[in-house]
Amino acid sequence: MTGEPADGGPGGRVLAAFDGSPTSRAAVAWALAAAARARTGLEVVTVLPVGESWGEAGLLDPARVDRVRADVADHVRALVDGCHGDAPDTASVPVAATVLTGRPVEELVRRSADAGLLVVGSRGRGAARSTLLGSVALGCVPRARCPVAVVHPAAPAPGRARVVVGLDDTDDAREVLWRAAAEAGRMAADLDVVVARRVPEHWGDLGSAATPVRGETGAHATWRAGRLVREVLGARPGVRVLVETGPPAEVLVRAAQGAALLVVGSRSRSRLSGMVLGSTALHCVVAARCPVLVLHPQPLPAPTA
Repeated sequence: MTGEPADGGPGGRVLAAFDGSPTSRAAVAWALAAAARARTGLEVVTVLPVGESWGEAGLLDPARVDRVRADVADHVRALVDGCHGDAPDTASVPVAATVLTGRPVEELVRRSADAGLLVVGSRGRGAARSTLLGSVALGCVPRARCPVAVVHPAAPAPGRARVVVGLDDTDDAREVLWRAAAEAGRMAADLDVVVARRVPEHWGDLGSAATPVRGETGAHATWRAGRLVREVLGARPGVRVLVETGPPAEVLVRAAQGAALLVVGSRSRSRLSGMVLGSTALHCVVAARCPVLVLHPQPLPAPTA
C-alpha cells in the first residue's frame, strides 16, 4: 500500500478526562488542539468516584451533583478560553462538559466506544502521587475502545515538531506507521521512524520496534526499514529512518526526547493471556516525557488508485 495518509481526524469526538489536577488540565489543552486538527468536537469528562472522597449517599444527591457539574463546567470553560490565545483555531471546536458518577476507568472506557480518541493525563489526584503513571491512565490505555493519548506535561523542543514511531515488519507495525504519518500530517510535523537493533535474548520482548535478523548490519537494517516505509507511505517528504542499538522501549523513549508525540501499538506478543498491553508500549507510556499515542490496531484503509 502506498500513498499519502488521509488528512482526517479520529472517527468521532475527542474525549478528555478531567479531575482538576495539573496533568488533567494539560490533557484538556492537548485534547482541544487535537480536536481542532481533526475538525471534531471535544467532550471533557469528569467522573466522581464512588467510594472514595465522596460517599454513596452524597453521589446520589442530585443537588450536590448539579453543583459539581456547574463548577466543572466553569473550570472547563475558563481552561478552554485560556487555550484560545495560544491556538486561535481551537475557538471553533464545540466543547461539552460531562459529569458522571462511578468508577473513572470503567466510565471512560464505556464512553470511548463511540469516540475517536481518549486523552488522559499521566497522573491524577489519586492518593499514590509518587507513582510514575496514574491509575486512570494505566487502566484506560489497554482497555479503551479507541486510541488513547497519555499527556505528560513536558513541553516539546523548539523548532519544527517531530512525531516518533517504532517500526518492525509485522502487519500491526505497518498500520501504526500509517497512522503515525497521518498524525504527523495533521500536526505539520516531521516523522522519525525508529528501528531498534539489539542482540536477541531468550527472554526478550520484541515490542513495538524492530529487532533485525541476527548478524544484520546497521546499513542493511536502514535499507530494509526504508523499503518498508516506502511501501506503506510512498514518497512522503519529512520522513527519517533512524536505526539505533538497544532494547526497543529504551530506544523509543530516547528518540522521543523533545518530540511532539510518540506513537506505539498496544498489542503484546506475549503468550501470557493476561498481558493485554505490550511491555514496550507500557514502558513508553510510563517513561516518555512527551505525549504518547497508543493505538489499538485496526484494518488499514484500502489503497488508493
